[in-house]
Amino acid sequence: MRTVQELWQQAALVVRSSLFIVIFFSYTCIHAVLCVVFTWPFSFQVRHRFVTFWVRFSLWCLAKICFLTYQVEGKENIPETPGVVLCKHESAWETLALHGIFQPQVWVLKRELLWVPFLGWGIAMLKPIAIDRNSVHQALIQIVRQGQDYLNRGIWVTIFPEGTRVMAGEKGRYLRGGALLAKQAGSYVLPVAHNAGDFWARRSLIKKPGTIRLVIGPPIKSKDRSTAEINALAEGWIEGTLKEIRNIDA
Repeated sequence: MRTVQELWQQAALVVRSSLFIVIFFSYTCIHAVLCVVFTWPFSFQVRHRFVTFWVRFSLWCLAKICFLTYQVEGKENIPETPGVVLCKHESAWETLALHGIFQPQVWVLKRELLWVPFLGWGIAMLKPIAIDRNSVHQALIQIVRQGQDYLNRGIWVTIFPEGTRVMAGEKGRYLRGGALLAKQAGSYVLPVAHNAGDFWARRSLIKKPGTIRLVIGPPIKSKDRSTAEINALAEGWIEGTLKEIRNIDA
């Protein structure tokens, strides 16, 4: 049976999380409209910087309201030339954090997200690689073609290799789109692991207090490696690092 203190703590957690959600979505709607109205004549870089204000405000609110902060490890592994970021996808949090770390960048995402009112409008201004997940072959062609163009322009390409968010501690099948892009572009894959799902779980209202650890691994070069090998190395590093973050025995 829960004590009065435990019930109070749970109630406070729900209130703080609810307050954050209200502020987050309200500000997202406002910022998305401002982005569409005021930044459409400007370059991609200008639009990206404008969206960064939304990211910073959202993370600030998360820290002040929900007492959820984060730390980034492995920044020394980030090469000067942008490449392909492959990141674990457990939460909505990493979409915010990655935007602030790798600048400028585009995401590979399902095209349905662009149809979401307000949020989708703002995302569309950043010209993401919006794919149809029901057409795998066409999606791979689109990722490679558009991804190479962005890399050549000095823009990071961020991909969630499992294709969708998974629950903390779970693992989906690592798709080969990111590895294929790196191979075809003669670039590299930069693996990223984090434990955001422990604090901001998939489809959960609750935002638990604590410190998220995001770890950036060493770049995986594509030269003299097959697409399958690149993908396997990224998967091995990400999942292995997650076990270390969560103190899980291999």
